[in-house]
Amino acid sequence: MTTLLVVAKEPVPGRVKTRLCPPFSPAQAALLAEAALADTLAVVAGLPAERRVLVLDGTARDWLPAGFDVVPQGAGPLDERLAAAFSLSAGPALLVGMDTPQLSAALLGPALAPRAWHEHDAWFGPAVDGGFWALGLAVPDPELLRGVPMSVPETGAVQRRRLVDAGLRVGDLPTLRDVDTAVDARLVARDAAGSRFAALYARLAPASTGPDRADGRRPRPGGGPSPAGPR
Repeated sequence: MTTLLVVAKEPVPGRVKTRLCPPFSPAQAALLAEAALADTLAVVAGLPAERRVLVLDGTARDWLPAGFDVVPQGAGPLDERLAAAFSLSAGPALLVGMDTPQLSAALLGPALAPRAWHEHDAWFGPAVDGGFWALGLAVPDPELLRGVPMSVPETGAVQRRRLVDAGLRVGDLPTLRDVDTAVDARLVARDAAGSRFAALYARLAPASTGPDRADGRRPRPGGGPSPAGPR
């Protein structure tokens, strides 16, 4: 069976989801990050797996359900930390992040099906922003991630090309949106109805963004848009 890896950062104000500020405060951004992480962990906890591992930058708290091993993230840039996460497994491994609270068993189903690794050597879940939200490897080779430029618009394309160039048969998962900006949070909350993230967003958004604003900014008196704050 597959080892499931969740890569996450402890939701501490000022250290997570800073691009949500403004319109959200650092404390609110951390609460939204915690909700997204809790939703992700709840889904992963219910999936069939050889092992479930939280690869964590920080300290696990009461948002961590039972059934997970907790391993500290390695040092270095993100590509090195992801490579180190895959080195935790000798067999098939599937990695997801904490930024997609709309995650579901159905979305990950193809990569966890009984024959998931019979016709594929890798699984790839692209993100709307050009990155990726899921990566699965039948043989977890850390070198497949080292040197891939992270957090840039071409991250996903470079990573997928790395897999193809290595001769791997790649299966594609649906494209998802990460929660990075206020716009992302609004759209993901809409798509993750019933999630902890969506419920929290519904409580925080009226005070922080105003109703029905796609750009996450409050209307100015007279109806004009407010000046854009830093993202």
